[in-house]
Amino acid sequence: MPTWGHRPVTDTILETRGLTAGYVPDLPILRDVAIRAARGRITVVIGPNGAGKSTLIKAIAGLVPVSAGTVTLEGREITGLRPDRMAAQGIAYVPQTDNIFRTLTIRQNLELALRRAGPGASGRLAALLDRFPALAPKLGDKAGTLSGGQRQFLAVAMALAADPRLILMDEPSAGLSPRATREVLEMAQALAAQGVTILLVEQNVKAALGIADHCYILAEGRNQVDGPARALLDDPVVGEIYLGGRRAETA
Repeated sequence: MPTWGHRPVTDTILETRGLTAGYVPDLPILRDVAIRAARGRITVVIGPNGAGKSTLIKAIAGLVPVSAGTVTLEGREITGLRPDRMAAQGIAYVPQTDNIFRTLTIRQNLELALRRAGPGASGRLAALLDRFPALAPKLGDKAGTLSGGQRQFLAVAMALAADPRLILMDEPSAGLSPRATREVLEMAQALAAQGVTILLVEQNVKAALGIADHCYILAEGRNQVDGPARALLDDPVVGEIYLGGRRAETA
């Protein structure tokens, strides 16, 4: 059952209600999913493989057809939002793979992301490099030569080029070393501290719960448990669901 405690409804920037979605008509992967993401906070979605976590983010981003339910952004319905309209709504999506242009240089990737910034593009580029200093000395290098963690930094820098209020991040630590995983999740935490709302799907459960504010657990495409992330960190029900044990009763 959702446990948002004392947070007011007006603190919600993103909400799904009764969301049912899937890639094939009449074969939904998500069924009646309800989540909320609070402004300037990290909301993490975890669950076993095949739970529908990535499908949820893609449905919000307009990449998977929604057959029922709604997605709202600050109270305005954006269900079925066209992907090319996300930036205009203040939303950025960082997919798990293919999130940079590997054959282009780091500078070209960033300039491509900043193509709509107009006269302020050079200043925005400088600001992004200040935020991600590891990219600055590599501007002329091909993006494909970056380490896994640096590629994620570049992907997020490109997402920030549009100055989003909400970033959807799909398993940013996938395939990364423990050190790179820590750096990427710390980056997400720093962004939230600066007022950016983050909806995060993450496979590294312990690390994600350590930096998130609120957590939703999905299994079999449905809500199972949610609550403050740190309270769930040592909750045995997390292990039961994530490791495939007893399925919690759906609220």
